[in-house]
Amino acid sequence: MQKYNSTLSIPKMDCPSEERLIRMALDGRGEVESLSFDLQNRELRVVHGGDVAPLVSLLEPLGLGTKVKQSEPLAATAQGFRTVFAVPKMDCPSEERMIRMALADVEGVQALSFDLPRRELAVVHRASVEPILSRLVPLGLGATVAESSPVAVEANASVGGGVDDAAEAKTLRLLLAINAVMFVFELALGLWAKSAGLVADSLDMFADAAVYGLALYAVGKAVAMKKRAAHVAGWLQLVLALGALAEVVRRFIVGSEPESGMMMGVALVALVANVACLVLISGKRESGVHMKASYIFSANDVIANIGVIAAGALVAWTGSPYPDLVIGTVIGVVVLNGARRILRLG
Repeated sequence: MQKYNSTLSIPKMDCPSEERLIRMALDGRGEVESLSFDLQNRELRVVHGGDVAPLVSLLEPLGLGTKVKQSEPLAATAQGFRTVFAVPKMDCPSEERMIRMALADVEGVQALSFDLPRRELAVVHRASVEPILSRLVPLGLGATVAESSPVAVEANASVGGGVDDAAEAKTLRLLLAINAVMFVFELALGLWAKSAGLVADSLDMFADAAVYGLALYAVGKAVAMKKRAAHVAGWLQLVLALGALAEVVRRFIVGSEPESGMMMGVALVALVANVACLVLISGKRESGVHMKASYIFSANDVIANIGVIAAGALVAWTGSPYPDLVIGTVIGVVVLNGARRILRLG
């Protein structure tokens, strides 16, 4: 039977739940050799035997607007493998993007297919599985080989995908401006209010501004350049997190009298700014590790702002500076964890 490589356009496929529906619809079809999902571009690549029309007819009842974008015979094939990895700590899109970046430049990798509910990754590849495993293990997600079977693969295919660089750049400029302004505003008022929490949060804003600046530099660059930009951002986060924790220790030793009203007011303004950033970046977070790093940091900031508001209320209620010191410590640790995740991207 003649084998084909077909690309299906699925305009309403934009999250893992639709991916799961498609897998169920095609489950058990003997002519289907491999599936590779591209949620960002809303495309499904299928290696299959025979005509593509029966596969499309199976997907039509799902109401996702499935159409054939292209279908061509596999003229040049070679012996390859489909390896399924168990990844027990892969439970959200951020880990998926970490894995995509870690494997982006591994020679011979042709397709990646993620199953987040099952915490599994299927890789279609040529040659040995060892180079793939050597990239996955350092991420600390517990990746192990569950099964591996031979398949026919295209001799010169590779994982790829474009992004809207102009849209990314516009988004990043807005994010950079918001965070730079908020850093100055929050640091000045945090020092005036004698709040370790606000000072820590302002340093986080500064780190985010640097992240967006580096990500802006990485737009349109090669995978390796995006990875380097993310690593620089990660190291900067690490340094500032340690600085914030050092400030908490200093205030614990010398004492402090934080202004609770100022803490809550400034944190509320920062919360509005960070929610705006999160909305802006959410549509671009799957474009590359540089954008995912930006999304991770903004999500952490929203949590931190809520924590500062709560700490301000506790300071007002108890008259003690300790809630402020505690939230400053928590924010420092959160920033530290964000740095750790980015620096693990290999």
